[in-house]
Amino acid sequence: MIKKTITLLFIFTLTASIMAQEDESTLNKVGDKAPAFRVTTIDGNLIDTKELEGKVIWVNFFATWCPPCKKELPVLQENVYNKYKDNKDFVLVVLGREHDVDELKEFAAKWEYNLPFAPDIERKIFSLYAKQSIPRNVIIDKEGNISLQSIGFTEKEFAEIEKHVADLLMK
Repeated sequence: MIKKTITLLFIFTLTASIMAQEDESTLNKVGDKAPAFRVTTIDGNLIDTKELEGKVIWVNFFATWCPPCKKELPVLQENVYNKYKDNKDFVLVVLGREHDVDELKEFAAKWEYNLPFAPDIERKIFSLYAKQSIPRNVIIDKEGNISLQSIGFTEKEFAEIEKHVADLLMK
């Protein structure tokens, strides 16, 4: 019984530590004005968040080597981008942390993605939002405020983000 209690206490402490680390890695809070950025996608489209007020913006940070990112991207493609890509009130940008245009083009071609990938070679955009941890999603509401943030990927949490975005688009 003591060994089981110590093991459970260790697991709880480790989990609390990971959660605290994730909280500390996030530089903005829900409700804060989202840091503005400009980026050009691998298709040559400019995304300037200062010019997107009035739209819901989904910012996804990922890396091509990240296993949870690789699980999340097909869901992002199918459930979000394919659904909203023609919605004038929605913008998605998928930022490749520490990746250049050529790496992202190769990755997109290999996995047959048509997501709006953009490079964040030196983590300049990522560093506006966080210190570490991917995948990371930031939802910016029509007023330009951070409406939701997430770290990691689970299908359940992702479905909650999808619902949140759908609700924002209805407003």
